Amino acid sequence: MLKIMKQAKAAFSLLSADEIVKQSELPVHFGLVADGPSAYAEMEEFLAPSTLPRQEWRQRISQVHRASDADVPSNVDIVLYEPGLPCPAGAYTFHRGNTQATCAEILKDKKDLDLALGRQFLPFRRPVVERIIHMVSQENALFAVATALPNVVPNLLELPWAFGEFASDTAFLTANQVRMAFQIAAACGKPVGLGDQKTAVLTIAAGAFGWRALARELVGHIPLGGGLIPKGAIAYAGTYLAGKGLEYLHVHDGAPSAAQREQLYQEGLERGRSFTKTLHLGANRA
Repeated sequence: MLKIMKQAKAAFSLLSADEIVKQSELPVHFGLVADGPSAYAEMEEFLAPSTLPRQEWRQRISQVHRASDADVPSNVDIVLYEPGLPCPAGAYTFHRGNTQATCAEILKDKKDLDLALGRQFLPFRRPVVERIIHMVSQENALFAVATALPNVVPNLLELPWAFGEFASDTAFLTANQVRMAFQIAAACGKPVGLGDQKTAVLTIAAGAFGWRALARELVGHIPLGGGLIPKGAIAYAGTYLAGKGLEYLHVHDGAPSAAQREQLYQEGLERGRSFTKTLHLGANRA
């Protein structure tokens, strides 16, 4: 336990809550193009709902600019067009009745703005949180199997930290889940940092300490085939469950029930199995 604590402490030192907050607070400006006031108002309501607290609404609407305004800025981060108008390359169409598609198209191209979009514009919050959960779950699954799959090791260069910084998968999983907690809090406009997220961090740490025992117990009972696939799937599922718990806390202001936690874990296990199988097959072909 002492060894794991030392490894986790070293891993935590690589986390930068300040940098995550800085990314999330970078102002994002939208430019709107429409053929009339009603269409402009509709897109403004999408980005800055009138149900927001008045002070927050004023801040967000100040970051949304109509092309017809006299003082429209010369440059904005994202340009959104009314449906039906010709939309040039680099701009996006507002999908009336399918705002999820609008968010997905923007987030696909604007990965560097995902934390800022989630924090500042409510429609982007849930998809940004979902993306964070899936990305970190995949990173942890990859790390869990990488040492046993030499052909996958080069992909570790895509992970947030160098492989050599971590003496065990437990330390990496813990640090990466804490990083996920920071990112989700930032995307939801909540305080970020070890001091501000004590409960979440302690829950993640407790889960990390039991990760090896959990893997040993479940590998023999899950018909996933092979020892590597269960290990990666469990790493994915544990991270996915932690992320979903944070989503419930910050997005829904609650916590999942025991039945919901079991369902989320099984869902994460299935997603992790599919992802780890892809890694395994790719390594075997290489």
